[in-house]
Amino acid sequence: MAQQPEGAPPPRDPRTPPQSTIMAEPMALFIAASDADGDARVTPAELSAAVARSFAASDATKAGSIGYIAFADWAERWLGDRNALPSPFDVDADQDNRITLAELQGAFAREFSRFDRNKDGAITRNELLTLTGGLGRGGFGEGPGGGRRGRGDRR
Repeated sequence: MAQQPEGAPPPRDPRTPPQSTIMAEPMALFIAASDADGDARVTPAELSAAVARSFAASDATKAGSIGYIAFADWAERWLGDRNALPSPFDVDADQDNRITLAELQGAFAREFSRFDRNKDGAITRNELLTLTGGLGRGGFGEGPGGGRRGRGDRR
C-alpha cells in the first residue's frame, strides 16, 4: 500500500457516500414549492399566495393570527421541522405573541430579497442553493447564512 504524503487527508472509504456540498434551507424549499405556474421561477406574488394558503390552513379558528405553538405546527407542516427558521420571535413584528398573515408575509418578503441575488424580481432554483464546505470539517463549511449562495457565486 502506498504511503500517504504528510498532511494529506486520509483516503475516503469507497463504501461511504461523498459528503454533500450543496444544501437548501427549509425556507428555500418552501419558496421553491411556491412556483404556481411551473416556470421554475418564483415571483413575489406566487410566494405571497403560497404563504397565504399555508397560513389559512394553520389558522383553524380563522382568528387572523396564530400563537407560537400554532406557528411551530405551521413550521413543521410547511418547513419540515418545528424549529426551522424563521423563528416566531423574528416573525412576530409587534411582539404580541401572535403571528398574523401580514407578519408572516413580511418575513417571507425579507427572505425573498435575501435569496434574490440578482435582484431581477424572481427567484430561480440556483439562487435557493447554498454551497457548503461539507460536513467532514466540523460543520457546514462557512456556517448558516455564511455559505456561498447559488451556483454563480463561487468565491
